[in-house]
Amino acid sequence: MMELTINGTVHQVDVDEDMPLLWALRDELRLTGTKFGCGAGLCGACTIHINGNPARACLTPVSVAKGATITTIEGLGGEAGEHPLQQAWIKHNVPQCGYCQSGQLMSAAALLANNPNPTDQEIDSAMSGNLCRCGTYPRIKAAIKDTVKTTEASAALAYPAKGSKTKGSSRHA
Repeated sequence: MMELTINGTVHQVDVDEDMPLLWALRDELRLTGTKFGCGAGLCGACTIHINGNPARACLTPVSVAKGATITTIEGLGGEAGEHPLQQAWIKHNVPQCGYCQSGQLMSAAALLANNPNPTDQEIDSAMSGNLCRCGTYPRIKAAIKDTVKTTEASAALAYPAKGSKTKGSSRHA
């Protein structure tokens, strides 16, 4: 049994430590906002934050997440999508099929948390690991730039505070 702190909540999971974190999130904890894309860390659909840094959940074993602070798309702005990036995504009508968008948002949030006023080149570089088959890159970039304009840097981009709770356990050994 391992404890994983995800979106401010402590979860008990009973899984193989080599299991990709993506499967623990989706199959064991039912946090399905993180998507499976390529399974090889190339598309970015499964991007989450581990201790505030973007990581590919499909390549990250659960053992790496023990003792870390994990944030998924569900924890970015709460259930109402209140994070400034989520609001900009809505304003700019970013998603088409939407499949890659949780990973796109997590990469953008990590960028702005570490660099609240990125240049165009820094945005391109930070987002280059996230692929969008619909080609919404111009809208993604516009939403990121709009977020920079409309927020007061890091304080407004921080994660919402959530109480610490412990949630259920799961199977698999």
